[in-house]
Amino acid sequence: MATSPRLWPNPPGNSPLPLPAGPVLFSSRELTELNYPKMPDCERLDLDGLRDYVGSFTLDDGRLVSEVIDLQKRRPLLVVGELANPYRLCDIMAPDMPIIPVRLEHICRTWADNLDGRDIQPGIHHVTVVRSPGWWEKSYITLLELPDMKKIVQWLDGSNPNTWVPKRLAEGVIRLEDDMSITSPSLEQISWDGVEEKVDVEIPRSNGPALDLSSIMVPINTRSGCYNSRGRVNRCVHFPQTDFHDKMFRRGSSFKWSDMLDYL
Repeated sequence: MATSPRLWPNPPGNSPLPLPAGPVLFSSRELTELNYPKMPDCERLDLDGLRDYVGSFTLDDGRLVSEVIDLQKRRPLLVVGELANPYRLCDIMAPDMPIIPVRLEHICRTWADNLDGRDIQPGIHHVTVVRSPGWWEKSYITLLELPDMKKIVQWLDGSNPNTWVPKRLAEGVIRLEDDMSITSPSLEQISWDGVEEKVDVEIPRSNGPALDLSSIMVPINTRSGCYNSRGRVNRCVHFPQTDFHDKMFRRGSSFKWSDMLDYL
């Protein structure tokens, strides 16, 4: 598969979907599927190990990602929503970048409380991250040089500077993942006692090492945090953009972001 990212389906009302179904190499000219390398046989992987792993993905013509992109000056950025959408990356004029699957544990993707009206009115919600003990889901990571990382995170701000800030997490787990068939807990598998939510099923056994959280930047909404649905979190897995906005969203209801996530 090699196609223009401008042909990627991108209805703003469904933001951040659709996202890649597996690892891809993005450029402004084409989007190319990548083939997985052997998974590292270790419990934890540092920054150099992550660069080596990402660089070992191969294109269909046999070239390594490390032969196409110099990764040595790049640092990891968790891309949980629009920043993993190939069409959006064209809008942002992002550099060539690998988009690699990972698994999130004890943290979840959820909707930011503020609206971005640049595409449609009243606007779309971007995706932020909050704690969620016992939870797991698929997401993506990329490697960028710091000026490019700053540029694409600032794109989320729109006309509201400093709404989105790259933070390093002090909780949760981000680990490599090559099984794209894993599914997250259903809404029925999460209990609610009026104060706390609890995932009632065990996290599947991991097949990839955990990454060094201190090396990974994560874009976090710091304006009003994430949406507060009568004390509960609306996970992106359970509530797609349109359903969330039409059925759940009420203006002025939000969790303070620093109460929902510990950071370094």
